[in-house]
Amino acid sequence: MSLLQVRNLVVEFPHRRGTLRALDDISFEIAPGEILGVVGESGAGKSLTGAAIIGLLEPPGRVAGGEILLEGQRIDNLGHEAMRHIRGRKIGAIFQDPLTSLNPLYTVGRQLMETIRAHLPVGEAEARRRAIGLLQDTGIPAAEQRIDHFPHQFSGGMRQRVVIALALAAEPKLIVADEPTTALDVSIQAQIIELLKGICKDRGAAVMLITHDMGVIAETCDRVAVMYAGRVAEIGPVHEVIHQPAHPYTAGLMAAIPDMTMDRERLNQIDGAMPRLNAIPRGCAYNPRCPRVFDHCLAERPELFNAGATRAACWLHEVHTASPAYGGMA
Repeated sequence: MSLLQVRNLVVEFPHRRGTLRALDDISFEIAPGEILGVVGESGAGKSLTGAAIIGLLEPPGRVAGGEILLEGQRIDNLGHEAMRHIRGRKIGAIFQDPLTSLNPLYTVGRQLMETIRAHLPVGEAEARRRAIGLLQDTGIPAAEQRIDHFPHQFSGGMRQRVVIALALAAEPKLIVADEPTTALDVSIQAQIIELLKGICKDRGAAVMLITHDMGVIAETCDRVAVMYAGRVAEIGPVHEVIHQPAHPYTAGLMAAIPDMTMDRERLNQIDGAMPRLNAIPRGCAYNPRCPRVFDHCLAERPELFNAGATRAACWLHEVHTASPAYGGMA
């Protein structure tokens, strides 16, 4: 059974000239212990999808359609207080900049202990013991001493480990990690990736990893969803999506990754830019940039079609059977 199911999710932003649709019919699911990568250019809707799942959409953004289910329970229609409890207890969040997640006025121990005691029935001594254990589990050396330090006394990589410990404090089933390695240097990135993989293996938690870095996706994820202009362009096992992309946009992303084994004057690029929300073209949103565009692409928007081991929202795969209502497990 899937831990998280996102079915036909629509997120809109009302404004004075009408309503902008930022996420348009997004569907996928994540199994316990699985890491699903969500990748795409800036503006594709990756972070917005994560924000909708954890109930932190910035007003006036709103879920205008579809549903989000965690362990079979619908959570997108819950009130603020009910969602706040789920967000700490069942869903943990890791953000790009640890300084936005940590209070600079409190020690990391106090922040960890407050989170633990807010969601678990434990006393102060047990909460401190658990907090030290979390810091140890996330690779903080001398955790018994560092627990009483303030965020500014940690390096960037160590702060991100503290944020991961904070996300794990109430033993959540799902972790939404939004660009957790972007602000870190390459060697620290690799350590954080190994840490996330270990969390899945040791704790059975599912991770939704949002990033623009295909290298991180390749190293970390079991499956990947490629997003474009607020929709899922392709979803499937990470090895298949990377090595045999079925959607022209995915193929363009893969071709743009530098190949160290080839001597090349110029890097490949995808011409053009992601369309603005108020200027998404008719038909397939990718059609102005697509090298394989044909008439059908200009007239009608494709659904996710079976395309070998993956599913792709592309009319090139129309001969196959359309996917079920919600992305399904590849």
